[in-house]
Parts: sequence; structure tokens; C-alpha cells
Amino acid sequence: MNVVVCVKQIPDPATPGELDASTKTLRRSGSIILDDSDAYGVEMGLQLADKAGGGEVILVSMAPNNENKGLRTALAMGAAKALLISDEALAGSDALSTAKVLAKAIERADADLILTATESTDGYTGTIPAQVAELLGLPMVTFAKHIEVDGDRVKVQRQTEAGYDEVESPLPAVVSVTAGVVEPRYPSFKGIMAAKGKPVDELKVADLGLDAGQVGWAGARQEIADVSAAEERKAGEIVEDEGDGAERIVAFLEQLKVI
Repeated sequence: MNVVVCVKQIPDPATPGELDASTKTLRRSGSIILDDSDAYGVEMGLQLADKAGGGEVILVSMAPNNENKGLRTALAMGAAKALLISDEALAGSDALSTAKVLAKAIERADADLILTATESTDGYTGTIPAQVAELLGLPMVTFAKHIEVDGDRVKVQRQTEAGYDEVESPLPAVVSVTAGVVEPRYPSFKGIMAAKGKPVDELKVADLGLDAGQVGWAGARQEIADVSAAEERKAGEIVEDEGDGAERIVAFLEQLKVI
């Protein structure tokens, strides 16, 4: 069973992020690491491949400057190989452009299942998994808290506010996983050393059959018009009970239209 896992390499959250003054987008020139949210998909893929008795986990990532530090972390966990799309033409790509690139790269892998996080921790659009599924013409199940593969079907417990739904889908399919789906393993020393020799195939936009006008600033359909600091939380109102505390609280909640 071959599982493709889409992983994102993001600026290290331990380092304060900076925005480019002209584009209002996040600078990605510093230390790059594997997004924590994608580690769950990698672990889930490894467990499913093991249970299937064969196959491999293939990573797909898009990153600037041929960055592969985050990919090496996922390879050290046990993934077999990676496809890295890195091209100056990709600078400024929005969610849809990113999905086009990932979908084209995924087509190169003979995938039985494609796993993603629900959203990245540096973007939070949450739209790319669905866009990738649509571009590939595949069914999709979102917010998976548990995944099983039975023959040519995938069975998912889909997280909801009230619990979970049991959903089945034919394979191949795209499934986005939540942080509670599994507990990611820590790369072992042996895994870290082995990762150094695992293949990371680097691709350009042209290699995927895409035109530069479809990605990057040229292909973006979203624009960041302005960025402003979040408002500071205002001090709350202190109600001293002088016998009418309950009435004052009720009046306050009515004013907020909470009740």
C-alpha cells in the first residue's frame, strides 16, 4: 500500500515571525522545520503501510530555496522518499496555486491513499486538502480521528462537535487527519542516519507541466490588502454584589445578546 503524505515545511515557531513589508507575506528565509500538524499524517501513513504488509510512505512538499530539513525529519520517522517542489516562480502562491502544484506532484506517485493535515499552522486556510482532492478527481474525507483500510476501501471516524461520524470511501482517496489520530514517533538515531541516504527528488514548475502564470504572484487569486496588530483585550467589568449582582449580570448578558 502506497501512502502519499502532504507535508509543509514552515518557519520555526520558536523564532518570531516576520512579514515582508512589500508583499505582507511571511518571510521564509530563516530556519525551516516540519509542521507539527503534518507529523500525525506521516505517522498514520507509516502505521497503515505496516498493517497492509507492504508499500511505502512518500512525502510531497513545496518549499522555497530547496529546503528539505523538515522532509529529513519525516524521512527519519520512516518515510521512504520525498518529492520536493522548489522554484522561484512559486513565490507568492495562494492556496489554490499550492494545491495545483501538490496535485501534479501526487500524480507522479502511484498512491492508494493521500493524507494531509486539516490545515497548516502558518496559514490556517484549511482549504488545500479539498482543493487537492477536487483537482485529482478523488473522494475526500475530512477531520479523521481514526483510519482503517479494508481492501479497496478506507473507513474513517470523522471528528464532529458531537462526537464522530463513521464514513467509508473507495480508494484512492484524500483524507485529512486531526492531531488526535495517532501519536507521532520520535526519529531514532538509526532513522536519522538512514534519512540522509533516502531520495528527495527536486522538481520545478515546468517538470509538473504547469505554466509559471498559473502559480506564484501571477496565478494568485488572493491578495493581502492590509495587516494590523490584534486589538488588546480590554479590562473586564467588575460587578460587586450589593444585593443586585444577579440582576446586573443578567442585564449585562442581555446587552451582549447572550440571553
